[in-house]
Amino acid sequence: MGQTRIFFPQAALDQWVGDGIVEISGDILTITAEGRSYRMIEAARFLSEVAGAGDENDLVGKVVSRVFLSELGAEVLEDSVILGENAYDVVCGFLAAPIGTLDEHLVGAARAEARKTHPDSHRLSDRAPESEEALLARFLLKGL
Repeated sequence: MGQTRIFFPQAALDQWVGDGIVEISGDILTITAEGRSYRMIEAARFLSEVAGAGDENDLVGKVVSRVFLSELGAEVLEDSVILGENAYDVVCGFLAAPIGTLDEHLVGAARAEARKTHPDSHRLSDRAPESEEALLARFLLKGL
Protein backbone atom coordinates (compact mmCIF):
# COMPACT_ATOMS: atom_id res chain seq x y z
CA MET A 1 0.00 0.00 0.00
CA GLY A 2 1.21 3.53 -0.78
CA GLN A 3 1.96 6.28 1.68
CA THR A 4 -1.01 7.96 3.34
CA ARG A 5 -1.72 11.44 2.03
CA ILE A 6 -4.40 13.84 3.18
CA PHE A 7 -5.79 17.08 1.80
CA PHE A 8 -6.18 19.93 4.27
CA PRO A 9 -8.41 22.80 3.03
CA GLN A 10 -6.92 26.24 3.70
CA ALA A 11 -9.99 27.35 5.68
CA ALA A 12 -9.68 24.36 8.03
CA LEU A 13 -5.96 25.01 8.55
CA ASP A 14 -6.64 28.66 9.37
CA GLN A 15 -9.19 27.60 12.01
CA TRP A 16 -6.97 24.89 13.49
CA VAL A 17 -3.95 27.18 13.71
CA GLY A 18 -6.10 29.80 15.45
CA ASP A 19 -7.39 27.20 17.90
CA GLY A 20 -3.88 25.85 18.57
CA ILE A 21 -4.81 22.40 17.26
CA VAL A 22 -2.00 22.42 14.69
CA GLU A 23 1.23 24.32 14.25
CA ILE A 24 2.74 25.18 10.89
CA SER A 25 6.41 25.92 10.36
CA GLY A 26 7.41 26.35 6.73
CA ASP A 27 6.06 23.31 4.91
CA ILE A 28 5.61 21.23 8.08
CA LEU A 29 2.25 20.81 9.82
CA THR A 30 2.24 19.27 13.30
CA ILE A 31 -0.83 18.01 15.15
CA THR A 32 0.00 19.53 18.54
CA ALA A 33 -1.76 16.98 20.76
CA GLU A 34 -0.05 14.07 19.05
CA GLY A 35 3.26 15.57 17.91
CA ARG A 36 2.70 13.97 14.48
CA SER A 37 4.21 15.95 11.62
CA TYR A 38 3.36 16.09 7.93
CA ARG A 39 5.17 17.68 4.99
CA MET A 40 2.79 19.83 2.93
CA ILE A 41 2.66 21.09 -0.63
CA GLU A 42 0.13 23.53 -2.06
CA ALA A 43 -2.70 21.78 -3.87
CA ALA A 44 -6.27 22.12 -5.09
CA ARG A 45 -9.19 19.70 -4.77
CA PHE A 46 -11.28 19.73 -7.94
CA LEU A 47 -15.03 19.89 -7.26
CA SER A 48 -16.58 20.42 -10.69
CA GLU A 49 -16.04 21.66 -14.23
CA VAL A 50 -18.19 24.76 -14.65
CA ALA A 51 -17.58 26.00 -18.20
CA GLY A 52 -19.60 23.20 -19.75
CA ALA A 53 -16.62 21.97 -21.76
CA GLY A 54 -16.52 18.59 -20.05
CA ASP A 55 -13.71 17.32 -17.88
CA GLU A 56 -11.29 16.31 -20.63
CA ASN A 57 -8.43 16.66 -18.16
CA ASP A 58 -10.06 14.14 -15.77
CA LEU A 59 -9.46 16.38 -12.74
CA VAL A 60 -12.87 16.43 -11.01
CA GLY A 61 -12.69 14.53 -7.73
CA LYS A 62 -8.89 14.67 -7.59
CA VAL A 63 -6.35 16.62 -5.57
CA VAL A 64 -3.57 18.08 -7.70
CA SER A 65 -0.44 19.93 -6.59
CA ARG A 66 0.00 23.57 -7.58
CA VAL A 67 3.34 22.61 -9.15
CA PHE A 68 1.61 20.12 -11.45
CA LEU A 69 -1.09 22.67 -12.32
CA SER A 70 1.61 25.18 -13.20
CA GLU A 71 3.31 22.61 -15.44
CA LEU A 72 -0.03 22.07 -17.21
CA GLY A 73 -0.32 25.83 -17.80
CA ALA A 74 -3.32 26.19 -15.50
CA GLU A 75 -4.19 29.46 -13.83
CA VAL A 76 -5.40 29.36 -10.21
CA LEU A 77 -7.70 32.21 -9.18
CA GLU A 78 -8.92 31.91 -5.57
CA ASP A 79 -11.42 29.03 -5.76
CA SER A 80 -11.21 28.50 -9.52
CA VAL A 81 -8.77 26.93 -11.95
CA ILE A 82 -8.67 27.80 -15.65
CA LEU A 83 -7.05 25.22 -17.90
CA GLY A 84 -7.49 25.73 -21.62
CA GLU A 85 -11.23 25.81 -22.37
CA ASN A 86 -12.05 24.38 -18.94
CA ALA A 87 -12.96 26.21 -15.78
CA TYR A 88 -13.14 24.36 -12.47
CA ASP A 89 -14.46 25.08 -9.00
CA VAL A 90 -11.77 24.03 -6.52
CA VAL A 91 -10.92 24.09 -2.85
CA CYS A 92 -7.40 25.36 -2.27
CA GLY A 93 -5.27 23.93 0.48
CA PHE A 94 -2.39 21.57 1.04
CA LEU A 95 -1.65 17.94 0.31
CA ALA A 96 0.23 16.42 3.23
CA ALA A 97 2.20 13.23 3.78
CA PRO A 98 3.48 11.94 7.12
CA ILE A 99 7.12 12.41 7.98
CA GLY A 100 8.56 9.04 8.92
CA THR A 101 6.59 5.90 9.66
CA LEU A 102 3.82 5.57 12.22
CA ASP A 103 5.95 3.09 14.19
CA GLU A 104 8.77 5.65 14.38
CA HIS A 105 6.30 8.28 15.53
CA LEU A 106 4.80 6.07 18.24
CA VAL A 107 8.18 5.56 19.94
CA GLY A 108 9.57 9.02 19.15
CA ALA A 109 10.34 11.94 21.41
CA ALA A 110 7.92 14.34 19.65
CA ARG A 111 4.89 12.19 20.53
CA ALA A 112 6.06 11.66 24.12
CA GLU A 113 6.59 15.40 24.59
CA ALA A 114 3.24 16.32 23.00
CA ARG A 115 1.36 13.88 25.21
CA LYS A 116 3.15 15.20 28.29
CA THR A 117 2.50 18.90 27.57
CA HIS A 118 -1.13 18.74 26.40
CA PRO A 119 -4.02 18.37 28.82
CA ASP A 120 -6.12 15.21 28.56
CA SER A 121 -8.97 17.18 26.99
CA HIS A 122 -6.83 17.89 23.92
CA ARG A 123 -5.45 14.39 23.48
CA LEU A 124 -6.69 12.44 20.54
CA SER A 125 -6.74 9.23 22.59
CA ASP A 126 -4.74 7.41 25.23
CA ARG A 127 -4.52 4.41 22.92
CA ALA A 128 -1.85 4.28 20.26
CA PRO A 129 -3.40 4.53 16.79
CA GLU A 130 -3.33 1.28 14.84
CA SER A 131 -2.74 3.08 11.54
CA GLU A 132 -1.98 6.50 10.08
CA GLU A 133 -5.57 6.63 8.87
CA ALA A 134 -6.87 5.97 12.41
CA LEU A 135 -4.70 8.78 13.80
CA LEU A 136 -6.00 11.18 11.16
CA ALA A 137 -9.60 10.08 11.72
CA ARG A 138 -9.28 10.77 15.46
CA PHE A 139 -7.74 14.16 14.73
CA LEU A 140 -10.42 15.13 12.22
CA LEU A 141 -13.29 13.98 14.42
CA LYS A 142 -11.86 15.85 17.42
CA GLY A 143 -11.10 18.96 15.34
CA LEU A 144 -14.56 19.26 13.82
